Amino acid sequence: MPSNLIVRRSLTLAALVAALCAAGCKSSTTPVAAAPQAMPVQVSAISLNPVPTGDTYVATIKSRRSATMQPQVDGNITRILVKSGDVVKAGQLLMQIDPLKQVATVESQQGTEAQKRAVYQYNQAELERQRKLFEAGVTSKQAYDQAVQAFENAKGDLAANAALTNTQKHQLAYYQIRAPFAGIVGDIPVHLGDYVSSSTVLTTVDEDKDLEAYIYVPTERAALLKLGLPVQILDTNGNQLATTAITFLSPQVDPTLQGILVKATVGRATQQLRNQQLVNARITWSTNPTPTVPVLAVSMIGGESFVFVAKPQDGGYLAHQVPVKLGETVGNNYPVLSGLKPGDKVILSGLQFLQEGAPVKPLG
Repeated sequence: MPSNLIVRRSLTLAALVAALCAAGCKSSTTPVAAAPQAMPVQVSAISLNPVPTGDTYVATIKSRRSATMQPQVDGNITRILVKSGDVVKAGQLLMQIDPLKQVATVESQQGTEAQKRAVYQYNQAELERQRKLFEAGVTSKQAYDQAVQAFENAKGDLAANAALTNTQKHQLAYYQIRAPFAGIVGDIPVHLGDYVSSSTVLTTVDEDKDLEAYIYVPTERAALLKLGLPVQILDTNGNQLATTAITFLSPQVDPTLQGILVKATVGRATQQLRNQQLVNARITWSTNPTPTVPVLAVSMIGGESFVFVAKPQDGGYLAHQVPVKLGETVGNNYPVLSGLKPGDKVILSGLQFLQEGAPVKPLG
């Protein structure tokens, strides 16, 4: 074999050995992948807090003083001086019914009264004249007695007509519709020119204080009912409008609703409440220590509620997802009915980045 071929093969073999050695040395110095870093998270330990237990029912707000305005006379409406929602004072004029016919009646009656008064005054003068003549012996006792009788008849007739005149004048007041007390004007279903009678509803006036919530509680809750139980008045969004307590319990069951009427005085706690308004009333039956969890710690998955807790593991903490059963919110917390116990560290932050078993570092 030529010497130059031997040299080339020796060089190639040496290069291959060097490459394999370099590769082996490099693989032996590659570092092992580091463990994932624990994510810092805010936590809150579960504790027992007073949580009210109660039920929510639909309630109707009613005013203790509410008047339906109906006329006591017939006629056409000539003036409407208020509009729905106006606040009025006691005695304030609301509407006017055409009084011309009654005015004519009063004037006619006043004319008749004037005639009766003239007759009365004549008989009074005649009685005095006959008395003097009788005392002087000029006229007979019979003539004097007739004068007395005529005077008494005229006096009674005048009194009767005066009373009738006053009655007709008082009747004029019925043509003016006035507020019976201070309050708020309701709907006005009539218009100018409408002919109204005693059966026509003109409007309503509701006092804007001393309101009551009418609540019908199912009979199965009857054993829990008692005076003084706390009641929260809520709007349709769950916002609290007023806080009160049960002030009346009906001794009877409503046969239609199969419920017990409960009343709670509201007073003038808020301008958002009006007569006949529908609201929600939450009655608190009792208050007991219960585990609570902040609202922001709860996640909804498939209609179920879950929280992450920081679970101790090998000297550190791992995120552990726990299904929980919750009650209705109390402020910014949920009462926990099952799934957690006092002392559990519930994770509050970084929930979107957590997964089961991820290492975490509690900060609170």
